[in-house]
Amino acid sequence: MRIDIVSVLPELMESPFQASILKRAVQKGLAEVHFHHLREWGLGRHRQLDDEPYGGGAGMVMMVEPLDNCLSDLKAQRDYDEVIYLTPDGETLNQRIANTLSVKKNLLFLCGHYKGIDQRVRDLHVTREISIGDYVLTGGELAACVLADSVIRLLPGVLNDEQSALMDSFQDHLLAPPLYTRPATYKNLDVPAVLLSGNPRTIEDWQHDQAVEITRAKRPDLLQES
Repeated sequence: MRIDIVSVLPELMESPFQASILKRAVQKGLAEVHFHHLREWGLGRHRQLDDEPYGGGAGMVMMVEPLDNCLSDLKAQRDYDEVIYLTPDGETLNQRIANTLSVKKNLLFLCGHYKGIDQRVRDLHVTREISIGDYVLTGGELAACVLADSVIRLLPGVLNDEQSALMDSFQDHLLAPPLYTRPATYKNLDVPAVLLSGNPRTIEDWQHDQAVEITRAKRPDLLQES
């Protein structure tokens, strides 16, 4: 998989891809992540990227021309399965979306900044708009990292235990059951006996029941979706 990310602050995103699972995915050649500084397509001697909004109002808007030129240049080099704009008014990221994107070959992420981007960029290039929650960030860079992480970790060979991804929260519209490891007793708190029974079927049934109860208590909306 290849992910290209367009940003005015690409340096904000370098660190997450230099550690842990994302670093491993890149080193194994399972994922490529390329950052593109939008300033390279800026206008005039000052490489301008933003201007005042038509109709008035506070803040600045990312101009259509630099973004159009940048995205057109990148799209001329390869076919993208999706051109994704990270924006608060996009569809909220969930595990289903991450699963869907994980089977794609080429993805292009566009990070907004200032008050947002000229609508004509969305009309011309964007195929999907994704939000990571109902709140506003300074820009789309951190959201792009979250989206990339949620997708890349699903690629075959990235995790040491590929079954782990299949048992993540939300994969079956359920939150994860309680987790325990050694020691079996700590400060008078015992690991549930069923987990020590050695009976896989009994353990699986217990974990499922626990997941349902936890989901019902914390996120009943997920049960309505299943």
